[in-house]
Amino acid sequence: MYLVTGATGNVGGAVADALVEHGHPVRALVRDETRAPKGTVPAVADLNDPDSLTPWLEGVEAAFMLPGYPDMPALYERLRDAGVRRVVQLSGGSAGTGDKTNAVTAMMEGSEDAARESGLAWTILRPNAFMSNTLRWLPQLRTGDTVRAPWGGIPLACVDPVDIAAVAVAALLDDAHSGAVYQLSGPRAMLPAEQLAILARVLDRPLRFEALTLDETRAELEATMPAEYVHAFWDFYVDGNLDESRLFSTVEQITGRPPRAFEQWAEAHAADFR
Repeated sequence: MYLVTGATGNVGGAVADALVEHGHPVRALVRDETRAPKGTVPAVADLNDPDSLTPWLEGVEAAFMLPGYPDMPALYERLRDAGVRRVVQLSGGSAGTGDKTNAVTAMMEGSEDAARESGLAWTILRPNAFMSNTLRWLPQLRTGDTVRAPWGGIPLACVDPVDIAAVAVAALLDDAHSGAVYQLSGPRAMLPAEQLAILARVLDRPLRFEALTLDETRAELEATMPAEYVHAFWDFYVDGNLDESRLFSTVEQITGRPPRAFEQWAEAHAADFR
């Protein structure tokens, strides 16, 4: 049995789907059992409450864990006490810098530390930004053909969540990945306008990208997130302390195939934008 946290999200959902597709039994950790991925057993729990995890851990061999919960060591303690053997911890590209003044980095590194200190066989995944982040444009695309978004001049080698999931599943199934820290990227770095141009072709719409100014970006971030996270993203993308344009060969090394291009992601998710 495999436990997948975040099973209604982009990455966790892809992990659950991949395990089910390969015939493995999955408990999908959800808050609403009606949203559990097809073919999984709904496991209703809240990772903010480590004790709520315990009833779902009997017979679990390996778990896929999201980062950033208030007491990650306690969650890992529940996994260890239940006899879970392996864990794959999702993290982020900024982890490993040691910069605990950045709230996002501190959150990711705290989650990684909990995995390393758990006594379980662990694998850590540090993906670049997700291709699925472009779904944030949906509200604008429902009302017009112009997308106004931040970081217009920053190229990112975004990765398809399906590829993150493929690497995660390999690590969930095999101790050979124990102790590995994998950095993941897509096949090329692209500007947001280049991504939107691909969506325009797929959707046959005259889409146009407008980059927000830094003042507009700050105002938008401050309206949607705490100040420490505004600082974190400013540190990443304005001060330049996170480079997500880097390419990594990890997906091909682990899965035997190249990472999926944004064109493939766009074709697969065209219906989401219509």
